[in-house]
Amino acid sequence: MTGLDRTGAVFVLTLGDDENRFHPDRLAAINAALDEVEAADGAKAVVTTGVGKFYSNGLDLDFMAANPDAAEANLNDVHALFARVLAFPAPIIAAVQGHAFAAGAMLTLAHDQIVMRADRGYFCLPEVDLGIPFTAGMNALIRSRLPSATAHEAMTTARRYGGEDAQRAGIVAATAGEGEVLGTAVARAEALAPKAGAVFGAIKARLYAEVIAELKTS
Repeated sequence: MTGLDRTGAVFVLTLGDDENRFHPDRLAAINAALDEVEAADGAKAVVTTGVGKFYSNGLDLDFMAANPDAAEANLNDVHALFARVLAFPAPIIAAVQGHAFAAGAMLTLAHDQIVMRADRGYFCLPEVDLGIPFTAGMNALIRSRLPSATAHEAMTTARRYGGEDAQRAGIVAATAGEGEVLGTAVARAEALAPKAGAVFGAIKARLYAEVIAELKTS
């Protein structure tokens, strides 16, 4: 289940304990947690993470196939989450303790920083192998957050990047050992928490204005 805990200035948002795929219930829970953080006063920051094997495996394709009338709305809500995280008015760091695939990997890219487990788990954009083109908004997000050569490789080859490879490729800011990913991310978030506020959010919103506009229209 999606949950929110607080330690000092840092809120830890756990996406869930399964594959953490994006469907309406999970998206609503994530947004409710972010609402709670936004409403909190003072210095604050967010760390998102998963439990076990997966950070997030992306879109809930089974839900979308079974509910075709809701599929487009679900995708739009995922785009909206990416846009919200990009411009979030508090530092937000992804603690990637397991696999981050497809839209799950894209969500990590919307964060200010990514900390990834060094020895297990992959960052992967498998759309080319799945036969699913990136939306214009997804394309804009990936290109804005990755070095050009890395974006090209990740999007056209579906390469699976382990933690150390991801750091060398400019995808993640840091790696950590088993059991240390969350703590490393929380320490980074704690250091950045005083920067939270309207100015911080405005800077990011303007920095990624074109990406956010694309996410809202694609």
